[in-house]
Amino acid sequence: MLPPGADAVVVRHGDVGVKSSSVQSDMERRLRENLQAILDDRGIPGDVEREWGRLLVRTPDPDAAADAAADTFGVVSASPALSVPAELRSIRGALALTARECYDGGAYAVDARRVGDHDFGSHDVNREGGDAVWHAVEQDVRPEVDLDDPDVTFSVEVRHEEAFVFVEHRDGPGGMPLGTQKPLVALVSGGIDSPVAAWEAMKRGSPVVPLYLDLGPYGGPDHRARAEETARNLAAYAPNFDLRLRVADAGDAVERLGDEVGRTRMLSYRRFMYRVAERLAEQVGAVGVVTGESLGQKSSQTAANFAVVDRVTDLPVHRPLFALDKQEIIARAREVGTYRDSTLNVGCERLAPNQPLTAASMESVRKDEPDDLFAWADAVADGIEVSEGVPA
Repeated sequence: MLPPGADAVVVRHGDVGVKSSSVQSDMERRLRENLQAILDDRGIPGDVEREWGRLLVRTPDPDAAADAAADTFGVVSASPALSVPAELRSIRGALALTARECYDGGAYAVDARRVGDHDFGSHDVNREGGDAVWHAVEQDVRPEVDLDDPDVTFSVEVRHEEAFVFVEHRDGPGGMPLGTQKPLVALVSGGIDSPVAAWEAMKRGSPVVPLYLDLGPYGGPDHRARAEETARNLAAYAPNFDLRLRVADAGDAVERLGDEVGRTRMLSYRRFMYRVAERLAEQVGAVGVVTGESLGQKSSQTAANFAVVDRVTDLPVHRPLFALDKQEIIARAREVGTYRDSTLNVGCERLAPNQPLTAASMESVRKDEPDDLFAWADAVADGIEVSEGVPA
């Protein structure tokens, strides 16, 4: 619900506010830049300002701007608002106007918060604002006040020179502003899990460099197209960062693994994959690898097997979905918007042996995998290309 004449969006952050003043200032500046980039990318008119531990969007389209803010990493919530002078008479008028438009019965409350020097306090706003709402609607509905559990809350944020009246909070992703952490290489397969893992890493402030390993006959053009769509979906959350898909031609190596390695082939494939990712990280200045693996979800994703495959790289391997159930991951994919384009079976599932090892030893893996596995990986990494199907 929007107050009539709404002309702004009040944007709140969370974890940013617990940082030191200098770090908070830097993060708020980054958050402002990211939100402005999303507004510009979507063609939404508006200017983002930093004020009093908040961001404020001045816009003629507060509905669309609030949705954009709710897609910005670091934002906890956003509220389309009507701005008025920080005077009781103006606030009363704005509340009355908003009540006539947005209140059609049930219990209500006025919740005011105030910063700055004024000749009134928050309790005055609550009392007089509540009275203004009552008188504005009493001829049309039977108003009821409930300060503990209202059906509708009329919120007021009073600042030094302005007050903002609003009636809704649109939840954002929370986390940290994108770009406040170093980049990570995100392995994306086009399946359900990896886009969610990349999104979770972005939520904590790390830009991702999406990497897709083209599996040749185990993948195919549809499989690659799904990975490209994953990169597009992620890029919509970060238009001021380079999320173009990097593509590594791994088809020959995967065929050889399928032909030459038995029960441990999936572990050797993952070791190969991490080595390619490590080489890409060196090229782009990334400091880790992100995967969509979840503990116990597949035979290759046991605690014992993680211990084996992780030893191939000196970089940390981040698994944001480590403790999530599959249904939780699917729900998150729906929320993020990547689920619809991620339901194709990924090629590595077709590579899996009939009886894979769930607790392989380092010795058994090394014994079965080709001696030149990492030479293959290095050669593949040297030939990584940027997909032209995903805009910068």
